[in-house]
Amino acid sequence: MEKVCIMGLGYIGLPTASFLATKGFKVHAVDVRTDIVDTINKGKIHIYEPDLDILVKSAVNSGNLRASLEPEDADIFIIAVPTPFKDNHVPDVTYVEAASAAISPYLQPGSLVILESTSPVGTTEKVASIIQNLRPDLIVPRYQEMTNGNGYNKVFVAHCPERVLPGQILRELVENDRIIGGIDKESTIKATKFYQQFIHGKVYQTNSRTAEMAKLTENSFRDVNIAFANELSIICEKLSINVWELIELANRHPRVNILQPGPGVGGHCIAVDPWFIVHSVPEDARLIRTAREVNDGKPSYVVEKIKEKASRFKAPVIGCLGLTFKADIDDVRESPSIKIVRRLAEEKIGSLYVVEPHVTSLPQDLNGFENICLVDIKQTLKCSDLIVLLVDHKVFADIDQSILKEKVVIDTRGMWQ
Repeated sequence: MEKVCIMGLGYIGLPTASFLATKGFKVHAVDVRTDIVDTINKGKIHIYEPDLDILVKSAVNSGNLRASLEPEDADIFIIAVPTPFKDNHVPDVTYVEAASAAISPYLQPGSLVILESTSPVGTTEKVASIIQNLRPDLIVPRYQEMTNGNGYNKVFVAHCPERVLPGQILRELVENDRIIGGIDKESTIKATKFYQQFIHGKVYQTNSRTAEMAKLTENSFRDVNIAFANELSIICEKLSINVWELIELANRHPRVNILQPGPGVGGHCIAVDPWFIVHSVPEDARLIRTAREVNDGKPSYVVEKIKEKASRFKAPVIGCLGLTFKADIDDVRESPSIKIVRRLAEEKIGSLYVVEPHVTSLPQDLNGFENICLVDIKQTLKCSDLIVLLVDHKVFADIDQSILKEKVVIDTRGMWQ
């Protein structure tokens, strides 16, 4: 198993592709966007992740990594495409379906297909079903009985959900434990052997449905905990209690670990994955649904708080610090900060000075508003009447506190408490 074809060159696909290439695998990386393919083949990157630029350059220069718009023959196929949701929080697995169909002509007896995209329960089985329908000459476990004793023409399908943290992807890609679930036992074993060649963490074997649910459960657990913290922050404000001090004190208990509140929850994982569970069992996922509603409602709470403070000024200038969904990365997917800034712009709540050190232009959702401009921190601190900390980037911790004393400040992250 020497050649790998990776479908999708986003925050998971590109680090995985470049890492495998530097470990000696021949990697054929596929994306639907020509600009991304061209960028990778030049040894450059289109997303930010610490040290990823070095890794990609090394992988391309070694000759082991090549990007393309189309898949080709390989021993292992990894699907790492987006799995967003549609309106009403209905999971959208069309990218997974398209990738499964795209690789089907290139599968050979013994091929291993791994779905890494976080997916609703049953998606790995859907991948197998698509392959079987498009390649009736191959045997996909559970969809066609073995026609002879040695399993000739058999292909293997498994799910191995990514479990990495943005900002630490390259380290966690190797060190984190992995869960692998095949659509049959042989698929699980074959996928396990592949991952054991390059990861240092332990590998835990199960079936595909349990592996899918494990990733959704991990992110739902964090979402529920954050919702508890966000709800506490609202309660504490109404009771004149410092929520940051409260959580610090409560966490002194040996069996209490409350996470930190914020302006909401963003990112492709925690803000999305719990809805996959809710969609599958809507009548029973009551706590998970409520947690999502609490976190999805927090940006509106922050907006109302900003509007109340801004009403003190005739023509307020509001400095909004941070747009990404978490600190010290460039990922803006599902970012509550963007939702807040957009609402303020739509309702024309003053002039909005936005500071985001990890991007060079405003995200698409904020384009077209005359009252939004992307500026540096120095100009924002000088001109703003109201400062709103939305993301706790390290650079914001260095702001002179004496300057903040002259401003109306809303700290949604507790960085300046």
